[in-house]
Amino acid sequence: MTAEKRTLEELFAINELLSSEEQEIAAVARRWVESRLKPSVAEWFESGELPVRALALELGKLGVMGMHLEGYGCAGMGAVSYGLACLELEAGDSGIRSLVSVQGSLAMKAIHAFGSEEQRQEWLPAMAKGESIGCFGLTEPDFGSNPGGMRTAAARSGGDWILNGSKMWITNGHVADVAVVWARTEEGIRGFLVPAGTRGFSAIPIHRKLSLRASATSELVLEDVRLPGEALLPGGAGLGAPLACLGEARFGIAFGALGAARDCLRSAIDYSTTRVQFDRPIGGFQLTQKKLAEMALEWGKGMLLAIHLGRLKERGQVTGEQISAGKMNSTRVSLEIARECRSILGANGISLEYPVVRHMVNLESVYTYEGTYEMHTLVLGRALTGIGAFS
Repeated sequence: MTAEKRTLEELFAINELLSSEEQEIAAVARRWVESRLKPSVAEWFESGELPVRALALELGKLGVMGMHLEGYGCAGMGAVSYGLACLELEAGDSGIRSLVSVQGSLAMKAIHAFGSEEQRQEWLPAMAKGESIGCFGLTEPDFGSNPGGMRTAAARSGGDWILNGSKMWITNGHVADVAVVWARTEEGIRGFLVPAGTRGFSAIPIHRKLSLRASATSELVLEDVRLPGEALLPGGAGLGAPLACLGEARFGIAFGALGAARDCLRSAIDYSTTRVQFDRPIGGFQLTQKKLAEMALEWGKGMLLAIHLGRLKERGQVTGEQISAGKMNSTRVSLEIARECRSILGANGISLEYPVVRHMVNLESVYTYEGTYEMHTLVLGRALTGIGAFS
């Protein structure tokens, strides 16, 4: 017996929760992904090379670079609109969403929130257009989950600053025009703008990755880098400043990871209705339908949570613990969905002819960066018990 097929969005009536403008923003991003990204992304992933400059300009024209920020050429869109754009971009590839997240939620957010007016005018309009690219240097080789232990240091030298240290796993690093680098000073942790080409500053591409291969990842090295006093972000004092930027990126991931999961699910559903074994499509077997139904349910619950967080964020009511819950849930269920979809595709599941294994290995990184699953677990544990278990 056959029945009418429903999309995931139809099954959970997702569009009933969205305005017409939000639906159109998602549709615009989806069309770009389908026409520009999907035909080439498997090749970029396999080669480990990405045309970042060209894509940044296209994404700037699309209006997604810093789209949730106000002024300076930014679109000033709501949180849900930004989240939906992240979802559609990550349905193409996590590396592309990472490019946009790091540009807008980390580098541009830091300049927008903590920079001087001169710094904002110098960098933000060009970054919104994708003409300039930024990166965000917080994580260090020995300090990932504990950024407060960073060793990168900045010392005053007359009216200048001298920076020494290194940063690791920095998206956009070796293609960036400016790096937002966080360093320890006598007054506490502060942020600095380090333009590419500054003497003593180098960005080294990281190779031999098996995840996020369609993404530019780098190590930043600072050796007696001299910066003028105006390179300091005047409003960004203390660890709370970079963590506020990370909160923006984590919110985008709460939506974005579900885009990768949706693409995996669509691939598995399509495959199950055309792959014939024992004289019938494998989608007609109860075990396959059980897998699909359970994955769809987890995806739908994730979407409802993400949209709820977006509405809270638009009202200025979302908390850090709630964003941790969103990032934690979406990355967990999306990785589980990708793995299960891989099993439905059988041997074909490991081929780049299908998107599933690419999403699966990318999500291994998304599960870890911007706060590991374990650290977000402890954030929620602290919220529930009032007891911190980080050390």
